[in-house]
Amino acid sequence: MLNPYGAMPVRERNLILLALVGLSAAAWAVVFWQAQSMSGAMGLTMGLGVALFLGIWITMMVAMMFPSAAPMILMFGAIAAGKRRQGQAAAPTAVFVGGYLLIWTAFGALAYLLASGADLLASRSPWLLANGARIGGVALVGAGLYQLTPLKRVCLTQCRTPMQFVLGSWRDGAWGALRMGMEHGAFCLGCCWWLMLILFPLGMMNVVAMGLLTALIFAEKVLPVGRWISGLAAAGLIVYGAVVIAAPMALPALM
Repeated sequence: MLNPYGAMPVRERNLILLALVGLSAAAWAVVFWQAQSMSGAMGLTMGLGVALFLGIWITMMVAMMFPSAAPMILMFGAIAAGKRRQGQAAAPTAVFVGGYLLIWTAFGALAYLLASGADLLASRSPWLLANGARIGGVALVGAGLYQLTPLKRVCLTQCRTPMQFVLGSWRDGAWGALRMGMEHGAFCLGCCWWLMLILFPLGMMNVVAMGLLTALIFAEKVLPVGRWISGLAAAGLIVYGAVVIAAPMALPALM
């Protein structure tokens, strides 16, 4: 079987891997610090302005998504290295990663607008304020059901096959690498967007929930039994959501 990593010098591959691990570890350190400093913050947006919210959101995406995105990023780096060895121009891997993060940043901006609107409605509606936990339970059930949809399966397949994606979507130049990163980001978003949204009812800075979601996303994208784990997660989310709807106190209030 073709091993594209063979086209990448070991030093370059180790540098990319070290950068991904270092950035993810640093992001987790910032998340833990923010979770402590923002303990007790109210509302879905934690009272943050859009710029600060997006800064925290991007940090969260680096912490949570880089572990599962690493095989795809390394695959891009390997193919790019192979092209450079053949005398062809290839953009740095950082451009691909930038396109990937651009998609998640855009989604974070949309999530902020929706959460701000929900906070405003809740402040004006006693019913919404009283039933916020149950609405969160509905969101959990929705996340579980989405795990079983054809769109989830298609996006998950793309995320689980780095070589097929990179070779099939390759575009030359910096703009091509950026587009490839955005395309992969779109598939990753299609795979995980609802899992990210349930952080709002669970607590945006709930590091336990973030850790569990990170482990789930990594398992379903990287491990051989990932599709089975995705199905088990669907069942767990549906059951937990139903419990929260029936007993709202089951939704954690921890930051």
